[in-house]
Amino acid sequence: MAGLKSRRRARAWSDTRARCCCTAPPTGSTWSGGCAGGLRASPWLLDRADVLVSLVVGIALGAVNLAQAELLARHHAVLVGGQASDSTLWRALEEIDAKTREKIAKARARVRTRVWTLLEAREAGFPWIQVLGKELVGWVVIDMDATIITAASNKEQATGTFKKTFGHHPLAAWCGNTLECLAMTLRPGNAGSNTASEHISVLNEALRQAPSRFRRKILVRLDGAGASHAFIEHLTQLSTRGRKVYFTSGFPITATDEHAIRALPAEAWGPAFDQDGTLDEHAEVAELTGISPRTGWGEVRFIVRRVKPSRRHAKKLTEYEKKVGWRFALTVTNIPARGIHAVPGSHHPFFLDALQRQHAVVEDRVRTEKATGIRNLPFKSYARNQAWLLAANIASDLLAYLQLLGLDQDGELAAAEPETLRATILHIPARLTAHARRRILKIERSWPWAEAVVAAWNRLGAIPAPS
Repeated sequence: MAGLKSRRRARAWSDTRARCCCTAPPTGSTWSGGCAGGLRASPWLLDRADVLVSLVVGIALGAVNLAQAELLARHHAVLVGGQASDSTLWRALEEIDAKTREKIAKARARVRTRVWTLLEAREAGFPWIQVLGKELVGWVVIDMDATIITAASNKEQATGTFKKTFGHHPLAAWCGNTLECLAMTLRPGNAGSNTASEHISVLNEALRQAPSRFRRKILVRLDGAGASHAFIEHLTQLSTRGRKVYFTSGFPITATDEHAIRALPAEAWGPAFDQDGTLDEHAEVAELTGISPRTGWGEVRFIVRRVKPSRRHAKKLTEYEKKVGWRFALTVTNIPARGIHAVPGSHHPFFLDALQRQHAVVEDRVRTEKATGIRNLPFKSYARNQAWLLAANIASDLLAYLQLLGLDQDGELAAAEPETLRATILHIPARLTAHARRRILKIERSWPWAEAVVAAWNRLGAIPAPS
């Protein structure tokens, strides 16, 4: 018997070597080691898409490096298939070049089309943005922002940042409706916050991710740190016969702007409102269009907000702000004086101010992304870190889909942070058993979120298979 097993192993090894030296490798196969004739095929051939899926699932479950991703993939092999080792994951990330990223982007766009169609079919419908109680039906909101990912060791293109830290400075675009990460690019730590070419590239990638029939009405929001004259000019030129693109953007106030603000009469200042529609007693807004000396911007409007400064703002106040006792913020937008069609009151300065200030929710998305694998990039190689960033973005989208389609009726979990989802829904006291050719998940009855897990499972299981 031992001799028979030995001959079988020898024959299998001979077949593997023959496949290595005499034939081309199968598409998507995993390679390891080498031989005199070239690469030697691994006895376990893993498709690169399956490897990426196992990595994405591992990151969604909390993995922050390849070792943890391998451990989670092996633990959940019966569910996600394949048991990619960390070395296989390493090679898979190394092979994600520009062409592969383009293929992955197209696959993500197809999945996004499917998910958004399912969201439309929900009883609650597609999650349109609400501002001061007014629903922006038909408008897809894209929030752009950059963030700092610190590095504890020397990594390629990790440099000093404007926050006096060391690391990278990625730029991203999120969908404000569904909370998905539409696009993200890794940049050196010293990359500018308002580099127009990079903003244009990321925005174009984000627009391609939106399903075609959702591109008719686009609203882009960004803060003053990311604004530039060139990017604002680009945004004003995006509207076409079949697509309307509006934007709101913060913009740094200069001494020239302060001179224009001085010219505003007292009656020009009106009320400002919080997101829930309550009056903000400490702030006022006014229209600066026509008074601002800025020219060459196209058909845009300028909205100025003033607020009583807090102690943390004291060091950043200009001499004029210290003198008058107000802190000023400028918003530029191409939403016309008539407002947004079918949105009553959207022409008022206080509405535009509230719309722009709602952009602050993007900080929640930044925090969510960092909690999903990118708080610290695991590699020295810039290319592998870029590939890891892509996998982390997909993992973040998976968690968003879980909340949108499975937990949408659970008020607390529908808006929970990734750590909370892992502690309550993804890592649970349960056993996966088999009986009568069926797999059964037995959840501990005393688990406080057992009913939420079952409810989410049933909702997701009721989704019809794509045709």
